[in-house]
Amino acid sequence: MPNYRRAFVPGGCWFFTVTLLERRNTLLVDHIAILRDAVARTRERFPFEIDAVVVLPDHLHAVWTLPHGDADFSTRWRLIKTRFAKELPKAERLSAVRARRGERGIWQRRFWEHLIRDEADYVRHVEYCMINPVKHGLVSR
Repeated sequence: MPNYRRAFVPGGCWFFTVTLLERRNTLLVDHIAILRDAVARTRERFPFEIDAVVVLPDHLHAVWTLPHGDADFSTRWRLIKTRFAKELPKAERLSAVRARRGERGIWQRRFWEHLIRDEADYVRHVEYCMINPVKHGLVSR
């Protein structure tokens, strides 16, 4: 198994990219209410601040700040992804590996995170969330 290097800074701020397995899918915007509910339910038990978020058809970007003393963003993403997937009908194609493991074929297994290091880094990543729909041609400005 790969040994991923992650920065665990209690109370830190991170930028995330979370992606659907099928990049041509539009599940996130088609089922935005389910996604919102999954995030809200997760925040009830594992609070965090959402500094910025952008939801596109096949991926999302977010900037989160975790509570003082807490660096467990992985559990939060696992719960959000699981809760979202459980509410969708089982219509996706499954690889033999995913079927054997009893997994859904909704999300890519992992996510990308970046620890925000300073105010300039924070501003860059919040702005990236705002410009991303333009970058993908979903809006003009």
